[in-house]
Amino acid sequence: MAGSSRNNFINTVNHRQPERLVVDFGSTAVTGIHVRIVEKLREYYGLERRPVKVTEPYQMLGEIDEELMSSMDIDVTGLYGEKNMFGIKNTGWKTDKTPWGQEVMYPGDFNYTRNSNGDMLIYPEDDTSVQPCAMMPKTGYFFDAVDRQKPVDDSKLSVDDNLEEFTPVSDHDLEYWRTAAEAASESGRAVIASLGGTALGDIALVPGLNLRDPKGIRGVEEWYVSTLIREDFVKEIFDRQTDIAIENLKKINAAAGKHIDAVFICGTDFGTQNSTFCSPETYERVWHPYYKKVNDWIHLNTGWKTFKHSCGAVESLMKLFIRSGFDIINPVQINASDMDTQELKRKYGKDIVFWGGGVDTQGVFAFGAPQQVREQVKRQCSILNENGGFVFNTVHNIQANVPFENVIAMIEALKELR
Repeated sequence: MAGSSRNNFINTVNHRQPERLVVDFGSTAVTGIHVRIVEKLREYYGLERRPVKVTEPYQMLGEIDEELMSSMDIDVTGLYGEKNMFGIKNTGWKTDKTPWGQEVMYPGDFNYTRNSNGDMLIYPEDDTSVQPCAMMPKTGYFFDAVDRQKPVDDSKLSVDDNLEEFTPVSDHDLEYWRTAAEAASESGRAVIASLGGTALGDIALVPGLNLRDPKGIRGVEEWYVSTLIREDFVKEIFDRQTDIAIENLKKINAAAGKHIDAVFICGTDFGTQNSTFCSPETYERVWHPYYKKVNDWIHLNTGWKTFKHSCGAVESLMKLFIRSGFDIINPVQINASDMDTQELKRKYGKDIVFWGGGVDTQGVFAFGAPQQVREQVKRQCSILNENGGFVFNTVHNIQANVPFENVIAMIEALKELR
């Protein structure tokens, strides 16, 4: 059905009822599947038994290749940069074992050490001569950033230190995007590209996992503090990042734009389980002008839809996300405060596409029975897919320890709906 996938996607994101529900697994770093579950899915579908590639090692997300995409009847394919979160190229694959004993494939330059506890340590750009940038506990299933924040001297703070990884796109990168986008579009699926450079304050990227010696504001806690006490400094960073990003987008659009349907703009989380990290007024001052500048350029110069990720209770910010020019919000964290899908669809469904929210990963999916999963999937889809404007995915990535019978229950429910 891949040939009709893109058409259904185009209808969906333009708020027209698609012929059938549009489904995504793996097109972005927030709609993926843990490598442990990918292996089980390959076995379930009777595909060749082989180690799964870890395409996004920070969260240990597994490759959903063409044969698995076809088996799962997925409608969207993702474009990622040549390097992963740690600044290591996803090439030259080699086999290794995870802490939980699964045989997987890591990039050829993915080398690690272990500390005295047996935890796995990874290094920026595979440079083991510097401090590790992330650690996977020996009993864990993904990496956590290592805090490498240096003492902050406000009198010496430089915006340039937080721009080290925001650089002009190279000719090599443009050729990479051109080739990758062309290949992706040939699948007949919709294409969403994670081009990078537009992630304003994304807390997963602030620590600079791909930098050998990150300077500036690089600690998670220090960054959140900075949005309160160093607002002008943060806004100057965003201003400079935005200008660089737009120049890069101009070049990427010229090279590959015709093959792209949507772009991942930013993964900055604004919501907690019960509230938001900032007030609407703060969002409007600190983030809105820069998001709007990027989104406006994209809408004026391309046919792309723009994708914003934010977990949590963000209903109070939804109007502002729309005013900032976002076409898509991901996920719909249905167990967070004020995130009732019926109300969200009623209030905002004509103005923004909901991508995710098909099943509650913190509740029913992780701890419920298969029948509960089936019922929730069907209910969520009946609400969110009315008149289009909904791409099915779970609430964030499918994690390693989700009962596999619940994964199958979700897949079976989707088959019935489609």
